[in-house]
Amino acid sequence: MDYKQIITIEPGKRGGKPCIRGMRITVSDILGWMASGMTVQDILADFDELTEEDIYAALSFAADRENKVYKIAI
Repeated sequence: MDYKQIITIEPGKRGGKPCIRGMRITVSDILGWMASGMTVQDILADFDELTEEDIYAALSFAADRENKVYKIAI
């Protein structure tokens, strides 16, 4: 998935954390919800402004970032 059109980083918003489409919902928020046991459908039900594509973009962004950090550490 190409998350570059969905994940935005704005210095004045949420401390410059990666957000979904300029909203105040961060990639970290989505990861935390999923880590706590929420499913994609649970998140979509609670946050009607999000789409399934937004959630998968957040996961792709996090995976990509993790791969970059891992490669730097080696």
